[in-house]
Amino acid sequence: MKIGQHGLSVDAEMLPPFCCSPSTDHTSLRRQHQERKLSMLRFWRDGAERQLSALNAAIKTLQEQMDRDA
Repeated sequence: MKIGQHGLSVDAEMLPPFCCSPSTDHTSLRRQHQERKLSMLRFWRDGAERQLSALNAAIKTLQEQMDRDA
């Protein structure tokens, strides 16, 4: 047992990590991290696809206007 800076007793073994339970093994922690990363990358891809779709629509509309005016 250790004494923290505010006089409170702190035992590192008693406190679980912030994001996981103390009984979780390394393999499942790695898997959870990879799943969160995959989710984030898919989210970014979806946003990029939306922006690309908007750009393609703007290009198509502009080309149609230019062809019509020619």
